[in-house]
Amino acid sequence: MNILRVLLPKSQVAFAEEHSTIRNGLEKMRYHGYSAVPVIDKDGMYVGTVTEGDFLWYLMDHAGDDRKELERHTVREILREGRNLPVRASATVEDVMNKLLSQNFVPVVDDRGAFVGIVTRKAVLGILTAEREN
Repeated sequence: MNILRVLLPKSQVAFAEEHSTIRNGLEKMRYHGYSAVPVIDKDGMYVGTVTEGDFLWYLMDHAGDDRKELERHTVREILREGRNLPVRASATVEDVMNKLLSQNFVPVVDDRGAFVGIVTRKAVLGILTAEREN
């Protein structure tokens, strides 16, 4: 199976921009109902994934009752390095499956590192289930 067969393209993915405020990032996640979203820079390059937990720890450590604090800092400031590493569009199914064991989606980048979309656990399981039934 080619991972591009189950790729959800960037145009259909909710993502945060690294220079967005903490408040903007939280609002985007709340609106879409996600627990994690990819983060990209101004050039469209994947820089990481931000989670509800990242926002929670930021709020516990910095914001307190001051909502204005959420507008003084950016999503980039709360990213944790080395988490949800992307795969290239040419990655093997095994590479993607190994990542999906511990995360809900795998970010996919092109050869330049530009974000092209995600592969979700749900999409892969759906394809595998359909192939098994046939």
